[in-house]
Amino acid sequence: MDIKWKNYSHLMTTKVIAFVVAVACFTGAIAAFVNVAVLNDGDFDIVYEDNYYQSRSYVREAEDLLRVLTRLLVEYKNEAYIMQGKTVTEDEIKNEEDVLFSEFRGNSRSYDPDLGEEKNYERFRAEYAEKITQARERLIKDDLKEYNLLLQKLRGYKGILYFASDGSNVFTNYSYLGRELLNRYPSYIMAEKYETEIYPKEVTKNGHLHRITEKLDALEPESHVLYMAFTKELLNAKMKAWQADKAIAVYNLYWLAVSLLGLIMTFAYLVFVIGRKTFGDRELHLNPADRLYNDINIVLCIGLMVLWVGVLEDMDFDNIHKLIIPVTIPIASAGLMLILSMVKHIKNKTFLRHTFVYSIIHGVIRFARGVYDSGSVGIKTVLLVVGYPFIVALTFFMFPITIGAAAWLAHKRIKSFNAIKEGVERIKSGDIHHIIAVDGKGEFGGLAANINSITDGLKKAVDSELKSERLKTELITNVSHDIRTPLTSIITYVDLLKKEKDPEKAAEYIEVLDQKSQRLKTLTDDLFEAAKASSGNIPVNFERIDIVSLLTQGLGELHDKIEAVDLEFRITHPKQPVYIAADGKLLWRAVENLLSNIFKYALRGSRVYIDIEDSSHEILLVIKNISAYELNISADELMERFKRGDEARNSQGSGLGLSIAKSLIDIQRGRFSIQIDGDLFKAMIYMPKHKEINM
Repeated sequence: MDIKWKNYSHLMTTKVIAFVVAVACFTGAIAAFVNVAVLNDGDFDIVYEDNYYQSRSYVREAEDLLRVLTRLLVEYKNEAYIMQGKTVTEDEIKNEEDVLFSEFRGNSRSYDPDLGEEKNYERFRAEYAEKITQARERLIKDDLKEYNLLLQKLRGYKGILYFASDGSNVFTNYSYLGRELLNRYPSYIMAEKYETEIYPKEVTKNGHLHRITEKLDALEPESHVLYMAFTKELLNAKMKAWQADKAIAVYNLYWLAVSLLGLIMTFAYLVFVIGRKTFGDRELHLNPADRLYNDINIVLCIGLMVLWVGVLEDMDFDNIHKLIIPVTIPIASAGLMLILSMVKHIKNKTFLRHTFVYSIIHGVIRFARGVYDSGSVGIKTVLLVVGYPFIVALTFFMFPITIGAAAWLAHKRIKSFNAIKEGVERIKSGDIHHIIAVDGKGEFGGLAANINSITDGLKKAVDSELKSERLKTELITNVSHDIRTPLTSIITYVDLLKKEKDPEKAAEYIEVLDQKSQRLKTLTDDLFEAAKASSGNIPVNFERIDIVSLLTQGLGELHDKIEAVDLEFRITHPKQPVYIAADGKLLWRAVENLLSNIFKYALRGSRVYIDIEDSSHEILLVIKNISAYELNISADELMERFKRGDEARNSQGSGLGLSIAKSLIDIQRGRFSIQIDGDLFKAMIYMPKHKEINM
């Protein structure tokens, strides 16, 4: 089962299905909420109400009528009371006078700014007396209009009997509704002489009961009487409607919970798999739609929300629950795609970098930095002079900080300049090991780095010169030693030969003289060849050479020498022919020098490995053998002229073989190097392929 899930979890079809389910769940949740908001006035509490008497609907019915009755009793009383202006409050008159006084102050010539407020107000009352009276009459008319609207509203209540009186004014829709008649009705509210009664008792457990008691508290206990009774027919109809509304609310609440759960699960799945093709896929895959900047995505999401609200506001409130689904689906789909695009960038850690604001700021900074870094000191100075006032203008509210930052930067630059100046003085005095420590990548940092590079070059030149002098000394010493040894022997045996009378001994002396003279000739030829190779005066004729054939043929010619030193050669090479661009004679001479070293210094009875490797642009030839002598010398030292693997210099080598081989390879545009690992000696020759070099 787990394997099947992995096979289908990241499929595009699975993602599309999850996307559709997420949009459907979101739309379902919105629809469920809107249904309760429209049909039940957003009353989700109805789900937890046990009966109608404990519902908000019951309180709403009673509260609305109580509000009308209490306003009539407490505020308006009757028409005569209103016409006398007793309903117009001091605050209302004061507000009207303030508006008129503002008009007086702006338009009237009687207003004198030099007079006090009190004097001007007296002038205002005298001049605007008629307008003040008109304003008062308008307030009385407004109250009278409101009084009649309340009376009209009273006549519209059906199924509720009421009686309200303050002793002189009576408001009722029943001929008589005394206290003794209230018990005939299934529910009533009574307030008389400091006594309040609400029936049935279930109403006292209503969580919204305070909205009724607040209205009753506004009555005067000594003079006001209020009776209100609900008929059985009205209560039955209201209870039936309440039960239907509760059923709708319960259904929508369950649907809301299921939709939210589905939305959370599908959205979490989409967040997990979006941008990936498999579980082990570490690369995040973006599509062309993800190129839209994230801040623009956010603006579009907000715009979709505003569009959704605007479309719903333009609809008829009573029919909004019918149109919520077709309106929400396309907007939710577009919004979810934008959100998932931003999720991709969050997972890719590019959320902030992939914003339009960041791109603009980054582009401006990169442009300014490019101009600053590539320009001369004059251009940078101009940029600073022009740019600093803009920075000051933009940060005027923190001007001291800007000045402080500028002073700190100036101090830092002066410190860097002084460090460079002192460093140059020390280097000029001969301290070439001095390093100028200046941080940063600006002009001073670059100048310090260049001066330090000059001192590094001076140190390398001095070290190279010292090494050259040391090598010259060692060369003279080694050449003198290697030439003097056979020459001394020749001189000695010539003197012996002059005095020797025995023909047999004379023949032995002549044989020794021949060996020593050949040895002297070999040293002289090697020295001449080394000098000629290092000078680069040897002509090079590049041609296409099959290096495998060259080595195979050369080793065949050296078969007798190989058997004489008891060595076994192992060659590995590619199956296809390997062609290089080189001079065949010079290349074989270099390889022959290496083989000559092997014949002299390799451990008898060991193996010699020759590997040919084909890389992209060159061919690598590796020759490895085990030394018969302990190689307690570094590879660099062994490459020096007249250096031998046997420090005792007991072998017949001249110490020039490796140096000659390296010089011959270099003039053929190749590379030569050696490595020493214990007693393992490895020589590596890199030669360009035939097609890689222009001959």
